[in-house]
Amino acid sequence: MDTLTSLLSSANLQWVLVGSLLLGFASGVIGSFVLLKKQSLISDAMAHAALPGVCIIYIIFQVKSIPFLLAGAAVTSLVATQSIQTIVKKSRIKTDAAIGITLSVFFGLGIVLLTYIQQNSTGNQAGLDSFIFGQAASLVRSDVQLITIGALCLIILTALFFKEFKITIFDPQFAKGIGLPVTFFNGVLLFLVVAVVVIGIQMVGVVLIAALLITPPISARYWTDRLGLMTIIAGIFGAISGVSGAVLSTVFNNLPTGPIIVLSASVIFLFSLFFGSKKGLVFKGGKRA
Repeated sequence: MDTLTSLLSSANLQWVLVGSLLLGFASGVIGSFVLLKKQSLISDAMAHAALPGVCIIYIIFQVKSIPFLLAGAAVTSLVATQSIQTIVKKSRIKTDAAIGITLSVFFGLGIVLLTYIQQNSTGNQAGLDSFIFGQAASLVRSDVQLITIGALCLIILTALFFKEFKITIFDPQFAKGIGLPVTFFNGVLLFLVVAVVVIGIQMVGVVLIAALLITPPISARYWTDRLGLMTIIAGIFGAISGVSGAVLSTVFNNLPTGPIIVLSASVIFLFSLFFGSKKGLVFKGGKRA
């Protein structure tokens, strides 16, 4: 208890908790739209494609500058997304197969580049392996401030365009009929997904950041059919997962943050699966009885 109290009194951990809370909330909210557009697997490919971008920037500049590394992650994530769309349009390959191919190629390239970096004389000092599974304990205040500010901006943007996202997702033809630029708002949503992946990979890691976009919204679906309420519940579930994961990975030294956050989200999902007031198995079984 004394150890936990001393950790919670740390200014850096307080920033980590705020950052993980906002990141989890933003992931849950944005993930709700991604889930409804049936693009969850694309977000997974974008997350895995971020790793080679981080490694390439480090190899070029030999500096662990977080803004530069995240810019590289954003570029390769966008390239991966464009590659998926090109493969689907220019060939007979289906979307799921295109996602699998792209994810494997980019992540494989990232692992090769990461191995190359670690084998260099300065590789052990890079600390880039924390980008795979995430590590809250390794974050400094400037890193957490970047995550916090970025997540807050994403939440605000999502709130501003909530109505437009809702219309373009559920009835794109009606949206075009009333003059909404559907392509533009699809691009905005894609930007939000890339942004949450990029700012979240330090804490959750490239392997599991997609789970933070997918699991909280799925859990929220068991509690409501209303999009507005669903996004709020998904955000709360994401925030709880983020905070609990950050605390546990800090209290128990050397535990990777990403897996703990995802396990926390999975516990919430299992609880929702059984006890959700709208579609939970217990609730549905009670109605049948």
